[in-house]
Amino acid sequence: MSDEDQIRVLVVDDSALYRKLVRDVLAQIPQLEVVGVAADGRIALDKIEYLRPDLITLDVEMPTIDGLGVLKELKRFPHQPGVIMLSALTGAGAEATMAALQLGAFDFVLKPAGATVEASTAALSETLKQRVDAYLRRVVRTPKLVAAGQTQRHAGGTPKASEEPKPPHPASIKTALDLSFRFPIDAVAIGISTGGPPALTAQLPTIPKDFPVPVFVVQHMPPIFTKSLAEDLNRRCQAEVVEAGDGDEVRPGKIYIAPGGHQMKVERDGARTRVRVNDDPHERNCRPSVDYLFRSVSHVYGGSALGVIMTGMGDDGTVGCKLLKRQGANIIAQNEESSVVYGMPRSIVEADLADLICPLHDVGREIVNCVKRSRG
Repeated sequence: MSDEDQIRVLVVDDSALYRKLVRDVLAQIPQLEVVGVAADGRIALDKIEYLRPDLITLDVEMPTIDGLGVLKELKRFPHQPGVIMLSALTGAGAEATMAALQLGAFDFVLKPAGATVEASTAALSETLKQRVDAYLRRVVRTPKLVAAGQTQRHAGGTPKASEEPKPPHPASIKTALDLSFRFPIDAVAIGISTGGPPALTAQLPTIPKDFPVPVFVVQHMPPIFTKSLAEDLNRRCQAEVVEAGDGDEVRPGKIYIAPGGHQMKVERDGARTRVRVNDDPHERNCRPSVDYLFRSVSHVYGGSALGVIMTGMGDDGTVGCKLLKRQGANIIAQNEESSVVYGMPRSIVEADLADLICPLHDVGREIVNCVKRSRG
């Protein structure tokens, strides 16, 4: 790979230990070149200006200018790099990270709390490589335009001519008005991962306060972070948003966020339906898991559920959507162009499970329209 094909990375952290750990992890990824490090936000901004990195790993908490300050300042740069945040597993770290994602950070990783440097390096290596790999796939999917001739340059390869556009999937040219519903929708279940907080922030406020059904959401996140996400969404949404608790009675017009680090399901309790939160094993390496939630939704609501799969890496949710489809439920998938990572929705589309494929800005409206139409 030539130097000009590599992704240039700047490592920003006030801890010398973490600067070394992150740099060592990134050095193992052939597509990347670490072009510099910075110990605080002010130094980082100076280096961004003259090093012009493609990607930054950015600590949340730093002296002089913190991670949020750097993100705000990046908006004045004509060349805006991608950003992966490094956050501590604390309430303050969770709130700052949620704000960073709203400001445009691609994703985040937790700073490991291993007993040894070796344990911390191993934990950081696994999660950071996953996020970088997802970012690289996004760069390939959304290539940079080179000023000279506006040639499309794909990361990790030679410049490519524009490919012939693929014909749209039949489900991508439909709306809720085109769908048929075997049963009235009594619940909405959403699965989402990378790129999720801004996507949910954009679309959940479209759900009205008097929405006639409950909404269940699995957003892949660690503990504490989902609580901050739910609180932030509750401030923005018309409907009430909560981090679900074990035993919560399910009510229409309420949005339940699965707590990070736990599994969430729904079950019948006589005439009531309740949320159950537990420590059942990971599924698809995820806890909370979309498949785990959707499986319970298929048992409780059957075809009277609406499944929604949005931006995220991997294929969590595919098995759950298959179960819902067998019961006669409809499935919405976010489209490729508007997904930060087109992994989970791609799996749904390629498995021919999607009844409707739509851009992010239409997801909330189509959810509301599907529920209205199904209920007559």
